[in-house]
Amino acid sequence: MELLHRDMKNNKKKFNAQDDDDEDEEEENGNLDAWERAYVDERSWESLQEDESGLLRPIDNKTLHHAQYRRRLRALSSSSAASRIQKGLIRYLYLIIDLSRAAGEMDFRPSRMVVVAKQVEAFIREFFDQNPLSQIGLVTIKDGVAQCLTDLGGSPESHIKALAGKLECSGDSSIQNALDLVHDFLNQIPSYGHREVLIMYSALSTCDPGDIMETIQKCKKSKMRCSVIGLSAELFICKHLCQETGGMYSVALDESHLKELVLEHAPPPPAIAEFAIANLIKMGFPQRAAEGVISICSCHKEAKVGGGYTCPRCKARVCELPTECRICGLTLVSSPHLARSYHHLFPITPFDDVGPSVLNSAHHKLPKKCFGCLQSLLNPGNMPGPCVACPKCKQHFCLECDIYIHESLHNCPGCESFRQPNSVTAT
Repeated sequence: MELLHRDMKNNKKKFNAQDDDDEDEEEENGNLDAWERAYVDERSWESLQEDESGLLRPIDNKTLHHAQYRRRLRALSSSSAASRIQKGLIRYLYLIIDLSRAAGEMDFRPSRMVVVAKQVEAFIREFFDQNPLSQIGLVTIKDGVAQCLTDLGGSPESHIKALAGKLECSGDSSIQNALDLVHDFLNQIPSYGHREVLIMYSALSTCDPGDIMETIQKCKKSKMRCSVIGLSAELFICKHLCQETGGMYSVALDESHLKELVLEHAPPPPAIAEFAIANLIKMGFPQRAAEGVISICSCHKEAKVGGGYTCPRCKARVCELPTECRICGLTLVSSPHLARSYHHLFPITPFDDVGPSVLNSAHHKLPKKCFGCLQSLLNPGNMPGPCVACPKCKQHFCLECDIYIHESLHNCPGCESFRQPNSVTAT
């Protein structure tokens, strides 16, 4: 009995010691930043899986990435499947970046400001790739003051360069001052343009000079769609702003989540009901200016040699497209810009996943090569690998081609091959 009593005491002490160790580990992990916990929680042995031969192999991250992409694609297609939704293809978006002292916090590595600048650069490039007829402007908030960093324009490099030279954080943040500033700019946009505001907000408060509720109602009256991405915690005033103006409000958990949230704003959103009226927009298609010719640029008010474009109405010189002529006010675009905007109106149907039952079936003979890139669809051992099939032309594609077709090409190679003239197919 005495031995049994001693064993019970020893076991109880061991369990208490283990509980204390677990509590210490939890306290240590609780004091770590988000990016530090990502490395502490990383367990390399969990990224292994056993194959059919009994060997350990790393998990196929390519398949996991493709599964995430397919979920996003289905969500976008299901939202517009019920009825054809009119999209706002000509967008005027102001990106408001919070550079207050809260942007210097280091819960994102190396700081919130650096991570936001990196994601903003990726967003600007993706935005112009998907919205070639649209324009972006940058506004920063620092020391309670909103400052216009760049005017509305269609050059991604000019915006990225301007932001890189102003990465300093200090003072408080003011949402009202930022909204008042962009409201004055967007209020001059023509009725066919879609007015949008995207705020990258790091602070937990806003220091405003007046009643911000009046400013929110003013933005709502001007048909401005305001969206906010928070980096700290959910704020009532940000949520109220998005609800009143029809925007989206979300809070980023880490850097990868922040990237997903930012890129969700790149595709054109559904048009507001008041803007869903068909309008005829007068546009000009300028010609490329001859090389070596000296002319005065209407954008920068200075003489430049060669390059640029000539307005077909007033013959003024502009540097980039799309833009609005500073002399006659004509909207200047190029034909490729219109062609690249076309795919938003008629998106490609998501491809169907080829299930394991079809892959292993003897009755369905699957092709050995991808129809797009002609790479093999077979895994080592001549086993069929994961692939997708177009529901219209029934051609099979690899996972990389699936993403490339839906995000960049916007045309199915299999369907396009069947649209060739009969004379061409006969030869």
